Amino acid sequence: MTGPNPDPPASVSFELFPPKTDAGEATLARAVDQMASADPAYFSVTYGAGGSTRDRTARVVDMVGDRTGRPVAHHLTCVGARRGEVDHLARGLHDKGITRIVALRGDLPEGQSLAPDGYGDAAELVAGLRRVADFDISVAAYPEVHPEAASAAADLDHLKRKLDAGAARAITQFTFDTDVILRFIDRVRAAGITAPIVPGIMPVANFAGLKRFSAMCGATVPDWLSRMFEGLDDTPESRAMVATSVATEQCRLLMEAGLSEFHFYTLNRPEVSLAVCRALGITPAVPAESAA
Repeated sequence: MTGPNPDPPASVSFELFPPKTDAGEATLARAVDQMASADPAYFSVTYGAGGSTRDRTARVVDMVGDRTGRPVAHHLTCVGARRGEVDHLARGLHDKGITRIVALRGDLPEGQSLAPDGYGDAAELVAGLRRVADFDISVAAYPEVHPEAASAAADLDHLKRKLDAGAARAITQFTFDTDVILRFIDRVRAAGITAPIVPGIMPVANFAGLKRFSAMCGATVPDWLSRMFEGLDDTPESRAMVATSVATEQCRLLMEAGLSEFHFYTLNRPEVSLAVCRALGITPAVPAESAA
């Protein structure tokens, strides 16, 4: 087993989702304290389909910023909202000092469509946000192609539109085949896109849940990964060790290819993400387990 990489990543960021209950928010606050020990460049907080978690997202964004002093990116989608509503919300965020946005079209809930007077896609949303204020905007990229895209070329063209509209960077959907990520970045650069492409890293907290989620978002779960987690459903410590090993190895390979920023989809679970950071040479402080 090799030791920590002598050149740790330039930055890491952690994605959170708003819990459904007040008790869940209290648990998340403790997890955020732990994640802050890795000195992330920023946190981001997701936004439910059609703005369904709007109030809780806002509360979590405020909580994370207050507890950590780190920048927090508020996700925004355009599903089910008029342009005026999105612009009003964005203006309010900027007035509060929230200047980072992750701009997404958002998943269309069954039976729901984009508002006729809303933003038509993420590229339009980015352009609209840039008219509201000087936001630092991230968008999504799909190494395995978005499930609704007509083709890989069309998907790449849409990514270029989002970045040309004013986004600063793209964060990739998680992909376990590292070669797929690297080939995608080669295609991005060949298309003349120079903006940073930040790999999204998914530490596997629950393999059965991962398979369900991957099926919905078009991410492939390789057979080798299934074999690694086979029989570990009732052994959380072993599962965490395997998850740490998989994510660490992927980050190492990406670092060897010259990438130095990673965005962790933490699923509000700090343990594996922090273990990966430590393995990569980012040594978080170790908070007391009783920390509130």
